[in-house]
Amino acid sequence: MDSATTSTATRPPRGSDCPSSPPKRVALFTGAYNHIADGVSLTLNRLVEHLEQQGAEVRIFAPTVDDPPIDHAGSLVSAPSVPLPGRSDYHFTLGLSSSMRRELEAFDPTLVHIATPDLLGQQALSFAQSANTPVVASYHTHFSSYLKYYHLGLLESALWSYLRRFYQQCEHIYVPSTAIGAALEEHGITDGLRLWQRGVSTDRFTPRRRSSAWRQVRGINDNEVVVTFVSRLVWEKGLDVYARVIRQLEDRDIPHRSLIVGDGPAREDLERRLPNTTFTGFLEGDDLARAYASSDIFLFPSDTETFGNVTLEAMASGLPTVGADAAGSRDLVNHEETGLLCEPGNVAAFTEATRRIILDTSLRTSMGRAAYRRTQDFTWDAILSKMNRYYDQILGRSVSSSSERARTRSLAVH
Repeated sequence: MDSATTSTATRPPRGSDCPSSPPKRVALFTGAYNHIADGVSLTLNRLVEHLEQQGAEVRIFAPTVDDPPIDHAGSLVSAPSVPLPGRSDYHFTLGLSSSMRRELEAFDPTLVHIATPDLLGQQALSFAQSANTPVVASYHTHFSSYLKYYHLGLLESALWSYLRRFYQQCEHIYVPSTAIGAALEEHGITDGLRLWQRGVSTDRFTPRRRSSAWRQVRGINDNEVVVTFVSRLVWEKGLDVYARVIRQLEDRDIPHRSLIVGDGPAREDLERRLPNTTFTGFLEGDDLARAYASSDIFLFPSDTETFGNVTLEAMASGLPTVGADAAGSRDLVNHEETGLLCEPGNVAAFTEATRRIILDTSLRTSMGRAAYRRTQDFTWDAILSKMNRYYDQILGRSVSSSSERARTRSLAVH
């Protein structure tokens, strides 16, 4: 596919850049932007929208599809890509095409942000180094945790070696949680780490969205306890554990209703394994908010998350979480206060934790209220403003370095 640019914003004139405020032209490279609706793409779209509202120019280089599931923010340049075998919803980028390179050179970025350390990210890094442009990266996918799902554990050492070489060339590495930051440090990625958490729209995701009518349409009575999973339906999200927990609850006659929100390649198999579960398919916006708020417990066994956007949305909706004691949940869920954390993959532990909250109405209510209170600190405005400040730190240093080089050249001439 050849490169093509689509835009939702008009570029301000270059001459408007003020000397006291370094021009902010950000080139963002990512493997997920609008061709797939996942946590990475939604977060990056929010970031771009915020940056443009603050006066920055942003150009995004990412794979595209003819019928994208979400509208994109900013000016998007289509990156050549191919679907991954067996996972056509994910695309592997093929690097910078000649037309993309011309687009990039014409844009003349003052900062390069790489969100995926793939071939496109590697070539973007090389371009930035040749142009003496500062580079930052954000860490969205904990690649090593995915290897076990594809029986590729032998590649872990080589993977970390590659990631070390890649990220050591970036001035900042933005991590979504302290747990992920610690994991990177354990593997020798120590310089430039900065915390960039995720926010939640607390005006949308709120207990006030709870709807008896929404439940009734799906055959759920007001007195039934709904155990909910929300995510893309791929096995690395802990779906096997979820399915086994639900089956054990059913076998033990623990009263509950199972609800799965989302879509993906694992859905057909899940529907066979969980015939009593209600599947809503993909939901977004207010429909998604109602699904959360009309549930009672969020069961999310995934141990591959870097942050856990869905966990934060569930908590904002007033749900206690039963989650994996891993990076995605550990920074959000306070064990025994806002939910319960279990050993990753331990079906018995997840079953007992879920059973406990199902049967204890008082505990379920108190944990849900505590979860709601905890999320009030995670506003998108504060989270995205923090990233803007990180950019300003880098650009300020870049301008200072350029000024110093110019001053040195001037002194040498005179």
